[in-house]
Amino acid sequence: MKSTILLFVSLFYGLILAQEDGPEIEKTSGTQSCNMCDLLKEFGALREKLGVMETRLKDSENQILELKKKETTKVAFSAAIGGSGKQIGPFNTDTTLIYKTVITNIGNAYNEHTGIFVAPFTGIYYFTFYYHAGGSHPVSLVLIKNSQSVVTTYDHQTLNDGADNGGNAVFVQLQQGDLVFVRLGANTNVWGNNEITTFSGFLVNQD
Repeated sequence: MKSTILLFVSLFYGLILAQEDGPEIEKTSGTQSCNMCDLLKEFGALREKLGVMETRLKDSENQILELKKKETTKVAFSAAIGGSGKQIGPFNTDTTLIYKTVITNIGNAYNEHTGIFVAPFTGIYYFTFYYHAGGSHPVSLVLIKNSQSVVTTYDHQTLNDGADNGGNAVFVQLQQGDLVFVRLGANTNVWGNNEITTFSGFLVNQD
């Protein structure tokens, strides 16, 4: 109750002062209004700058996340057939080649015990396979995706050519868990060593 009375008294006193000093109050009010406008303009400019900074910060955070994602999804391998300079094949049936000498295996997606690459991520991969072989037998190598033939390299048997070299390469869309390997055709051969007959691949782009 006392506070209400004091409020009315203050308002009444203020009205009296306003009537006595009308012009001066109007002048002061005008000055205060201008100062308030300037403050509002500065505040608006600061808000705009803050919005720009927040946008840039979010963009930087997204770029960092993308870089971290790329770091964690590196997949690349290269392996040689091995064999210390011995002929591999011919066999009576198609045979999965096991490239036992691992040169690079980032991501550990290639298994040197089975010769099979297992896609750890869905995406586009690039594969190459090369061979050296004696000319006394034909050569037939097929890149297999799961059970599907993708690309082939082949050379006919010849009596005039003592050795053959060949290979192939391809981009392949893989789903996570897909299998990729090289199959040696029945009654064909390759030469086993650590430099020429190789199988390689890497992740180009993750979906």
